[in-house]
Amino acid sequence: MLSSLWWTTTLPWITALIVAATIGGIAVGRWPVLRADRTTITLLGSALLLAIGALSLEEAFAGLDLETILLLFSMMVLNACLFLAGFFRLIGTRIVQLARSPRTLLAVVVLAGGVLSALFLNDTVVLMFTPVVLETTLALRRNPVPYLLALALSANVGSTATITGNPQNMIIGSLSQIPYGQFALALAPTALIGLGICWLVIVLVYRDEFGRARLELPPGERVRVFRPLLLKTALVVGLMLAAFLVGVPVPLAAFLAAAAMLATRRLRPERIYKLIDWSLLVFFAGLFVVTHSLETQGLADQLFALLAPLANSGLVPFGLIAVVLSNLISNVPAVLLLQGLVPAFADQERAWLMLAAASTLAGNLTLVGSVANLIVAELALRWGVRITFRAYLRVGVPVTVLTLLVAFLLV
Repeated sequence: MLSSLWWTTTLPWITALIVAATIGGIAVGRWPVLRADRTTITLLGSALLLAIGALSLEEAFAGLDLETILLLFSMMVLNACLFLAGFFRLIGTRIVQLARSPRTLLAVVVLAGGVLSALFLNDTVVLMFTPVVLETTLALRRNPVPYLLALALSANVGSTATITGNPQNMIIGSLSQIPYGQFALALAPTALIGLGICWLVIVLVYRDEFGRARLELPPGERVRVFRPLLLKTALVVGLMLAAFLVGVPVPLAAFLAAAAMLATRRLRPERIYKLIDWSLLVFFAGLFVVTHSLETQGLADQLFALLAPLANSGLVPFGLIAVVLSNLISNVPAVLLLQGLVPAFADQERAWLMLAAASTLAGNLTLVGSVANLIVAELALRWGVRITFRAYLRVGVPVTVLTLLVAFLLV
């Protein structure tokens, strides 16, 4: 009886230690002694949590965000089709033609990442455009890291502007019933100023990369394009984006688009499947299980109860609590926890907007702060480009602080 009571009281602490070790391993990309990458670390963390009874198999399954996983898989299918059609090399050539200097190239990346993420899901944008940035920068013999950081940061900042920009904004839009246009008018100025901050911080941090030198254009080569596949993919993607705008659930629209691309007589499906990053899908599945253990053990509720008095003291403290929780348990669970505090504010609409801005911009603080950051880092690693935790912090911290200041002033 005593041993059972001891285990019940000790289990939350052991859970917290395992989660901390898993998140720490994800941050640095490895665990000591073991040959483990981020995917393996999340799997081992999930297995340990299941082994000690921090959550049951049923609870682990319930913690999986299947919509996100389906969306990622669907976009990987479209991504593979675009790659096989020669789309990325074609876009890289066009970007080079527009950008005659490193600073202009950075501006194109920031603007494209931000605007597209405002219209469509930020995770989708980085999934599709990370290969474009890698292909372009490596062809130009530039350091790809600052441009990849720009893509991740701008995708998060740009997604702040609209309800369809990211999952947490979708939740807030549904709960608050704020019209799409009204939401965008309130937060678009923060997003636009934030994109400028992204560009400026990266230019200042990477002074050697963004000197006055012009780009060294690679020797002109003919881009081979598989035109029938490219035209079909363009049509399907266009219909998918239209479906997003008319209100079709994003995962459903993306999955239907992926299914349409797999229905083909010209391309063998196995060529597409070989380009899908299965380990990335496994990584996110494991991450969902790890973070869900905080809820099953009541740790998230305890943290919320501890911070609630601070949040109730005003909009800015409320935003700061959203920042802290978003980095501890990720932004979607943070929004779900903090929604209960919104009715206490006299101006509930401003409280919802503050929650949207703070929880999204908080994702730029660290490499593990948002799904978009991790997608960029994991895809880059498969190209032999490593984004370290320290390298990300050099730009992530100032961008987060400055954009949050803008949000606090404007919202």
